[in-house]
Amino acid sequence: MSDVKKSLDVGVKLLEELSKEELIRIIVDDAKNWLAHDGLWFQAIEKTHGMEVAMDADREAWRRFTVIEARRIMSRLGIAPGGGIPALVECLNHRMYARLNLQQSIEVSENRAVFQMVECRVQAARRGKGMDDFPCKSVGIVEYTEFAKAIDPRIETKCIVCPPDETPEECYCSWEFTISE
Repeated sequence: MSDVKKSLDVGVKLLEELSKEELIRIIVDDAKNWLAHDGLWFQAIEKTHGMEVAMDADREAWRRFTVIEARRIMSRLGIAPGGGIPALVECLNHRMYARLNLQQSIEVSENRAVFQMVECRVQAARRGKGMDDFPCKSVGIVEYTEFAKAIDPRIETKCIVCPPDETPEECYCSWEFTISE
């Protein structure tokens, strides 16, 4: 057995010994670490290459990551590809963001769902510092479109509202997912 495999086995055994509450704290903390890294990575690119290059890089990273995330969630939950809107709504509940942000799926049917990010940790932090909202719409279009298509290629994604749009009080962003009959 390789040293890497032995180390992984030790790490898994340590997790198996923890309580449910301790595991939940680790999952939330890991999600915060992931988000912090995402933000720091973006800021480093922005500082050295400018906002436009950073946004291009961010879109491309999300184009690839969101598909990986969707496939891993589907595998973990035993969801087969092509599960339509119900599968998408379930998978949205298991994203890393779901550990950090308050989100909801509304108006859910077999052919349509509206997803809202009610509280966004990134935008709330920016607003708390007196900063403008992060203009994440172009990244979100790539992120949510590719995530939905990884769940079911028939799903179409439409942005209802997302910064830099002026956002309503009830959410930071909102997305519509549909499957044509």
